[in-house]
Amino acid sequence: MPDFGAVRAFLEPHHTDIGHRVGDFVTREIAPLPVPVDDAAARAQARDILGRLGRAGWYAPIAEQHMRDCCLIRETLAASSPLADAVFALQALGATPILLAGNDEVKRRWMPAVLEGRAMASFAMTESEAGSDVAAIATTARPDGADYVLNGAKTFISNGGLADFYTVFASTDRARGNKGLTCFLVPADTPGCRFVRPLMLSAPHPLGDIAFEECRIPAANRLGADGDGFKLGLATLDRLRPTVGAAACGMAQRALSEALEHAAARRQFGRPLAEFQLIQEKLARMATDLTAARLLVYRAAWETDQGAERVTIEAAMAKAFATEAAQRIVDDAVQILGGRGVLAEHPVDRLYRSVRALRIYEGTTEIQHLVIAGQLLK
Repeated sequence: MPDFGAVRAFLEPHHTDIGHRVGDFVTREIAPLPVPVDDAAARAQARDILGRLGRAGWYAPIAEQHMRDCCLIRETLAASSPLADAVFALQALGATPILLAGNDEVKRRWMPAVLEGRAMASFAMTESEAGSDVAAIATTARPDGADYVLNGAKTFISNGGLADFYTVFASTDRARGNKGLTCFLVPADTPGCRFVRPLMLSAPHPLGDIAFEECRIPAANRLGADGDGFKLGLATLDRLRPTVGAAACGMAQRALSEALEHAAARRQFGRPLAEFQLIQEKLARMATDLTAARLLVYRAAWETDQGAERVTIEAAMAKAFATEAAQRIVDDAVQILGGRGVLAEHPVDRLYRSVRALRIYEGTTEIQHLVIAGQLLK
């Protein structure tokens, strides 16, 4: 459960109740789930978790765009199950462009199913030559009467092959670079939308390549105006990057807790590890990094909840610092646990395999630093 004391200045009384309720939910319904042994098991469990979260009402803060609630949920989920955190994160990523720019028809068709856990979302931006360089997106969408026709391929797509719909970024005018990008909602069963292959991560996480081959969708499925895709993508990431930091904090908290428990119980040279100053130094640094990360995360979420139109620099700082700090904390936990920390069945080893991706997706740390510097230099 998140440490409310460290971030109390950015929370309101009802957040304590949310934290306790999601903690109870995770203890009852998520923690007992087995760790998936392969990609097929991860995909099946992701679908199961999707429904559990929906039935419990935990997607509601996405619709309300209450970012502190989303951070509390992600922090708690990630501490127990990085896969459960990923399921929640993708619902938010796929739904936020609909909430920000979808027409009433699209919202009525998809949002109830998303919030109830009946429809799984995916966010399809990355391509083989367009990761950090979004302007290099090669997938095209050409107008054709009352429709658009999509052609191209996406890679590293979370929920690829599992999602019920994809929020797809494509170019409607290649000559305009990022100003020619447009966002579309593409149902997964649309003719011409094809799951190509799964991609395997070291941690359980449904991932894959998808392709669009003369994939025809109605113009009503366009999210926002022609050419607004880049702006919409940035607005979505600004809102949700702090929640990535929150997930990192959840993983870091679990790692710190495991390290503290081991240091207190494990004896070497006739005394507990916790009595050795080098171990104490690691634990102190881990706790300090985690507290600083939480403060940056919940400050950024607080700014959004207060109605700030953009939280670009706050979100970038939160995402960059929290994910880098979590990597250090988990690594220190492995070191404190020694051989136990690299056993595949140990929670800290699972965290070690899961935390690394947070420094890459939704904008690498290096990109966050460029965003921060760019904002400072304006």
